[in-house]
Amino acid sequence: MPQEALVLIPARMQATRLPGKPLADIHGLPMIVHVWRRAMEAKAGRVVVATDSRDILQAVEAAGGEAVMTRDDHASGSDRIHEAITTLDPAGQAQIIVNLQGDLPTLDPALVTECIAPLASGATDIATLAAVISEDEEKTNPNVVKVVGTPIGESRLRALYFTRATAPYGEGPLHHHIGIYAYRRESLERFVALPQGTLEKREKLEQLRALEAGMRIDVSVVDTVPLGVDTPADLERARRLIAP
Repeated sequence: MPQEALVLIPARMQATRLPGKPLADIHGLPMIVHVWRRAMEAKAGRVVVATDSRDILQAVEAAGGEAVMTRDDHASGSDRIHEAITTLDPAGQAQIIVNLQGDLPTLDPALVTECIAPLASGATDIATLAAVISEDEEKTNPNVVKVVGTPIGESRLRALYFTRATAPYGEGPLHHHIGIYAYRRESLERFVALPQGTLEKREKLEQLRALEAGMRIDVSVVDTVPLGVDTPADLERARRLIAP
């Protein structure tokens, strides 16, 4: 890793398909606590849950974790973590900020450090993850976001575009974007100050705002896609995957 990171896990109670998702029970513990534990196992740096819910904050603190309250009107997780860092680290000591989704209870902790790794290159503003798509159904599924990128090394891409369409055309692998991000602190501050981009609005993909503004996003290609819990069926699957 280029340096120690501040790992932030945004968590909010409002979820259309699975209300109260962060506190969903998985073998006696709230889902957000499972995610916090996985992040701690990565040993990438300080881990804090950023939330708009007192119930979530209390659940994390009861498990021995750290949480911080944020406003309830943020449009995105990146806005929430930006508020959190101004509270947690006003002196700006943490220069690498990780945005880790709070609905990944089966996360492999190694993915956190894999995500940070591209920031060792001084040219990279934001780093993220992807995996090669192996299921044909996923290639045409608009809920599976694809990274279109150019190879810049072994298991590393420079992102050119993100899309819900099947892309790129022709022979070769397609890459499933995994929504974990590592930012240089100054890059996060620049990003949240930008207006929404045209392509961001069209594809409904926040990361396109950065590309439209000329920021560089590099991608580590990994072997595993963590299960994102969005529905009751996903929650049941997570319960099966996590040993009690």
